[in-house]
Amino acid sequence: MIRPGIEVVKRATVIVVIFLIFLAILVLNLFRMQIVQHDYYLKKVTDQITVEGEMSAERGEIFDRNGNLLVTNVKVYRVFISPNDIREAQNSTSEKKIANRERYAKEYYGSSYSTLTEAQMVSHALSRYLGVKYEDIMEKADKPNRYDETIKKQVDAETADAIRSFIAGYDLGSEIYLEEGSKRYYCYGSLAANTLGFVNAYGDGVLGLESQYNSELKGTAGRYIYAKDAHSQDMPFEYKTFVEPVNGNDLYLTIDTRIQLELENQLKAAYDLSSPAKGVCGAVVNVKNGEVLAMGQYPSFDPNEPYSVLTEIELFELSKYDPESEEYQSKYSEMLFSVWNNKLTTDRYEPGSTFKIVTAAAALEEKAVSVDDKFVCSGAYFVAGYKDPIPCHKLAGHGTVTFAEGLQQSCNPTLMETNRRLGKELFYKYFENFGYAETTGIDLPSEYNTIRSTYENMGPVELAVYSFGQTFKTTVIQQLMAVSSVANRGVLVRPHLMKSIVDSQGNVIESRGTEIKRQVVSEETSKTLMQILEEGVSGDGAARNAYVKGYKVAAKTGTSQKIDQEDETLRVGSCVAFAPADDPEIAVIIVTDEPRKGNPYGSVVAAPFVSKLLSSILPYMGYEAEYTDEELQTSDITVASYVGLEIEYAKNDLSYRGLQTEVVGSGKKVTAQSPKYGSVVNKETGKVILYTDTDEPESTVSVPDVSGKLSAAVKRLILGAGLNIKMEGAVSADSQNSAVAVSQSPSPGEIVPPGTVVTVEFRHLDGTD
Repeated sequence: MIRPGIEVVKRATVIVVIFLIFLAILVLNLFRMQIVQHDYYLKKVTDQITVEGEMSAERGEIFDRNGNLLVTNVKVYRVFISPNDIREAQNSTSEKKIANRERYAKEYYGSSYSTLTEAQMVSHALSRYLGVKYEDIMEKADKPNRYDETIKKQVDAETADAIRSFIAGYDLGSEIYLEEGSKRYYCYGSLAANTLGFVNAYGDGVLGLESQYNSELKGTAGRYIYAKDAHSQDMPFEYKTFVEPVNGNDLYLTIDTRIQLELENQLKAAYDLSSPAKGVCGAVVNVKNGEVLAMGQYPSFDPNEPYSVLTEIELFELSKYDPESEEYQSKYSEMLFSVWNNKLTTDRYEPGSTFKIVTAAAALEEKAVSVDDKFVCSGAYFVAGYKDPIPCHKLAGHGTVTFAEGLQQSCNPTLMETNRRLGKELFYKYFENFGYAETTGIDLPSEYNTIRSTYENMGPVELAVYSFGQTFKTTVIQQLMAVSSVANRGVLVRPHLMKSIVDSQGNVIESRGTEIKRQVVSEETSKTLMQILEEGVSGDGAARNAYVKGYKVAAKTGTSQKIDQEDETLRVGSCVAFAPADDPEIAVIIVTDEPRKGNPYGSVVAAPFVSKLLSSILPYMGYEAEYTDEELQTSDITVASYVGLEIEYAKNDLSYRGLQTEVVGSGKKVTAQSPKYGSVVNKETGKVILYTDTDEPESTVSVPDVSGKLSAAVKRLILGAGLNIKMEGAVSADSQNSAVAVSQSPSPGEIVPPGTVVTVEFRHLDGTD
């Protein structure tokens, strides 16, 4: 028989053992939670009692080379509501809340509407201010257990101020909120848009420099953490942590806003002339250091509204597809990127005759030809092993020309024979050395490389047609930098757009200067070619339309066929120019892709606009015009103001300035004059009519139509009508009187006072390259 005391001890022992086991488990769990998994459980507790958020960094601004602001940030607001607070306000017995709803109902619904709810009032008001559908706001206002429902983002400051006034007027501070943020703002709209790019809804750069330098511009976001209770109210103790955001760095570019504006003006003018199906693009670079002074295209887009770029025709085309289909998304993206992409770096083209500069440089450098070597052009060139002759752009042939003349007149047979003498091995060596085997390395994303034949696959036909820029495809920036090396004493440099990166304290943290790639040809070859190309502009070369009065300009035009397209009539017309020709600093290129109106040749669709661009930017850059004797005879002069002066004094002053005078009336003082003060007239033929008995000229003249006429005939018609003439364009290089009038202002038939200035623009239309 077991004694009772022993039974008690056993039971007690079991209980103690069980207790110890539970105690051990508890201790082990405490050890695991407090020591082993301390960080995990601390985070869970912290997450339950804290609110954590992000504070955006201010994106860096973008400036041009002169400190002009191109891209900045403007304040915008996110408007959001608290459905829970709206519901509480509706359930409140506050007389003020009820009175506010009645007041709003009376003002916007009429006095008979007495059942307006808090949600209806808030939704109606925000719909008015923000243009958001009333039903959509009501749907969000009715959501349970929600404290933050976004109604609209990127609301401008003016609208935000109006909403604040509404909130204050109706005591809605706990129901409607505004959160300040920033939006990227492009100060000049579409200016340099394809170079700058834009940012997406998350503030990241999309395309262009915004993408290339995104990490430098974006900065580092800050964070905040603070304690809350179960009702989202602040805790009774202090618990706050702030990590301040680091704003992005500012980007200073090599672009000059003034030059960029003028480039884009001329691109639009070129587009208006020929309506090219694939648009117009161009650039201005410093040949010595590779700085891109301007880069643009037309049509372009406004990066402030990058998705509003599609035309009505494109939108109609999209309507044929289901918006949810892959076909729709693919077509939509294709249309957007066709406008967004930078044509100078992501489109390839056959450069045509502007490439002849490269062929000529290689041949002169290797002494395969000399400037005075004679060539015979019959209108075509026969390549051994190829059945058909390869034509010259001048089908009748240029006859016998020197090498220099052949280059100036863009004779294809001359350059094909030149390449034959140079040979495949040397040509391909220079082709690669000029940069066509690599990208330029410009600081823009997604630069394309050249599509070209391999050395092994280059036969006699390829060697012949490469000489004048056909059957290979390169980018516009690649072509520009290759030929610019010839202007830069034979030195190839890397193009760049970033001048410096500056932090928020004004410290320069990175800068970029000249990066020389290699010496391609000698300085002697460079000078020889610049002289040949300049004489082609000032003489009777194909690039005469690139002439700029008072400046020496070296230029080459080009017109290439799109041989990979079914439509054999498609062309690309272009012109590249360097100035000043005796020591070039800048190079300019304009490329017109698939002209659809008029003459498609580069001498017509590109060269005149290169001329206008240079005539504007060369004086701006500090280069003074130096006129030849011939140019001085046809120079212009600005008419002074003579009204109120003694007639004899006015006549003497006009005589001193080299202008003719006609006096109408018998008075002693000038009462009116024509042309008016500030008008510009031709110095050689200019006449000022001085009136002494009337405040306004009494007689009138009908402006003659001079379109399509040669310069001599134009002068005869306008001067014979008693009018003045101002001649613009290529007329001063018109040694053979072959330039014709292509535009005039005032228009033909317009009735004007005698002496009025008729401005006439001339171009050479007899060339075909």
